[in-house]
Amino acid sequence: MHTPHNPDFEARVRSSFARQAAMSLIGARLTTVEPGRCVIELPVRDDLTQQHGFVHGGVVGMIADSAGGYAGFTLMPADASVLTVEYKINMLAPADGDLLVAVGEVLKPGRTLSIVRAEVFGVQGDRRSRVAVMQQTLMVMHGVADEKI
Repeated sequence: MHTPHNPDFEARVRSSFARQAAMSLIGARLTTVEPGRCVIELPVRDDLTQQHGFVHGGVVGMIADSAGGYAGFTLMPADASVLTVEYKINMLAPADGDLLVAVGEVLKPGRTLSIVRAEVFGVQGDRRSRVAVMQQTLMVMHGVADEKI
């Protein structure tokens, strides 16, 4: 279990997520915010798919990146913001179903860099299948506001 530096981490994460136009554009919603863990859900729509009818890999990467980034952000100091430095994502199966669920979890929080893992699942009725896994490095940006100035 991780201990957040900022007791107001949940409100801060939810406020930041609400300002992400990209997440709004695709219809993603932040459902769970816990210390070191965030969950994003994305209802599947035809306009998010590629030519075979599966959710486009770029969209899968978007929700994995945000779930991981916000998981890391839950543990960062109140005067810091977060920025992805890099990530590696493996697509394990076609991303389909009624809903995609991205679960981000911090593996190692750090003062400057944090290492996070995210998994994306496709949900269809009672069936839940892993469609992608991601490992991510986040930069803790001390003294930088988490909003556009």
